[in-house]
Amino acid sequence: MKRILCVAFLAMVLGACNQHNKTHQAIVADLTATDIKTGLDKVEEKQEEQKENLDSIVKAQQQPSVNTPSKEPKANPDWDKKIIKIATVSLELKDFNAYNKNIHQNLKAYGAYISKEEQTQTNDATQNSITIKVPVDRFEDLMNSFSSDGIKLLEKKITTEDVTGEVIDTKGRIETKKQVRQQYMELLKQAKNMKDILEVQNEINSITEEVEAAGGRVQYLVHQAAYSTIHLKYLQYTSGAKPVEEEPGFLSKLKEAFKSGGSTIANLAIFLTNLWPLILLAAISWMVIKRWNKSKQPIKQDTAV
Repeated sequence: MKRILCVAFLAMVLGACNQHNKTHQAIVADLTATDIKTGLDKVEEKQEEQKENLDSIVKAQQQPSVNTPSKEPKANPDWDKKIIKIATVSLELKDFNAYNKNIHQNLKAYGAYISKEEQTQTNDATQNSITIKVPVDRFEDLMNSFSSDGIKLLEKKITTEDVTGEVIDTKGRIETKKQVRQQYMELLKQAKNMKDILEVQNEINSITEEVEAAGGRVQYLVHQAAYSTIHLKYLQYTSGAKPVEEEPGFLSKLKEAFKSGGSTIANLAIFLTNLWPLILLAAISWMVIKRWNKSKQPIKQDTAV
């Protein structure tokens, strides 16, 4: 009887130990799965945050820059072509102060603003150089407003650059990289250890940087195409100062050559006139010598046959 009770007691103890081990293993397994799931959830939250940031960047490409004037430019179908216009204008004025004040007041009427200004003053002239940003549809109107009575146009140059292809290509690469990023996010959900998670995360970060750089480039080109650039320089010479003469053309040089030749002949004639006593003396001396030589020649006599 005692033997049977001992066997039963041992069986109960062994059963309790086995149950304890299974419970411990289940708890450990449950904790490990919970930790991994928590880590993946945090990574997914971070990826969702990055995705929202990327979407905001793409949307920002269509928004006007915060540094632009409050006045919105008029809609223009030509903006779809994304053409950058840059103009250079130089003017000579009679009233620098009046023109300088007028140009600063009138820019707002064209939706334009000054991005850079540099004024200099010397003994010869007062000069101001400004860089103007103007909506592309008001570019021609503003250019025509620079000239008026009493203003001399010294230089006018307009250049254009079509960046439509670059904008379209860059936007296409952004969309492709976003698709690749999405594929990496799917791989991240399937990662089983922390090493794989970190490798996939590094790839996603690299793609994110490339998308942000490309988005910034597109935003810059769109703004440059929407707002044309004008480099305006105007100056006034001080009293008594003479403007620098431009290099004359061929016809002007030919005309000056004829004038110079005529002046040379006139100067030569004046020089010879000043030497008339010497010339007269030389002429008299030549005549005397010639007569003297003639008097020395023997006189030929006729002989009778």
